[in-house]
Amino acid sequence: MPHDHHHGHDHGHAHHHHADLDSGDKRVVAAVAVNILLTLAQIVAGVVSGSLAMIADAIHNLSDALSLVIAFFARRIGKWPADAHMTFGYGRAEVVAALINYTTLIVVAFYLAAEGVQRLFNPQEVEGWIVVVVAGVALVIDTITALLVMRLSKDSANMRAAFLHNVADALGSVAVIVGGTMILLYDWRLVDPIVTLMIAGYILWHSWQGIMPVIRILMLGAPEDTDLDEVLTALRGVDGLASVHHVHLWRMQEHETALEAHVVLEPGGEPEQVKHAAKTVLRDRFGIRHTVLELEAAGAVCPDARVVGH
Repeated sequence: MPHDHHHGHDHGHAHHHHADLDSGDKRVVAAVAVNILLTLAQIVAGVVSGSLAMIADAIHNLSDALSLVIAFFARRIGKWPADAHMTFGYGRAEVVAALINYTTLIVVAFYLAAEGVQRLFNPQEVEGWIVVVVAGVALVIDTITALLVMRLSKDSANMRAAFLHNVADALGSVAVIVGGTMILLYDWRLVDPIVTLMIAGYILWHSWQGIMPVIRILMLGAPEDTDLDEVLTALRGVDGLASVHHVHLWRMQEHETALEAHVVLEPGGEPEQVKHAAKTVLRDRFGIRHTVLELEAAGAVCPDARVVGH
């Protein structure tokens, strides 16, 4: 039965398709550009006003731009066709990028938490309204960046991680605005550390929720939305199929589930028919399109026939 893989272009034009950016790539490029401009503007403003908070915020924005750059390259690499080095294709580049970006986010969150605790005991001065104004500008830019990337983040862990970097940064600007305003108007210094700690908690929670599925893919875990018992029951229901063992269910990449199994035929079972029926069930009921089935005659079963694993 022919494999209908969607990356069937020949290597003749395997390489010139890197050059053209799709609309998603263009959005990411725009987001990076906006962030880098903002960083430069903030560094200038920070030096002029002598505000350390501004320069710190600028560096945050730079880390944002970096997370987007990582996400961008992962998107590009993820589309490359399979080759002799990467026979499964490059789709997992996006999963690796998500792991990197979530990890740096967790580090950022801990850093913020430490900063918040420190400020509880040692409140910070604010050098006038310029800090608040620039944080306002930063917030606008971060919001624009987030909106550029938001739609892409719906179905990609890679873009979700980059998006969360932007959200974290926008929240950081909110903390500067709220904290700074409260200090300047009412000399109320506890707001800033309290807001900072809340933001750190928010980022940690979301990073944790994001990183677990990513690790699961890299660990070759079964997809969360597929019930292995149901898959096995469906396979055992195929005519001419006696039993299944050595089953592996994993994700090649985020949206591509694969299954591999040894299938024992009933005496007189017609191998091609059984294989076709099994593949059809897997495709239609579970959306599993990558299947490798090793067919075994009734007598010639593996000595150690565990259902799952080897």
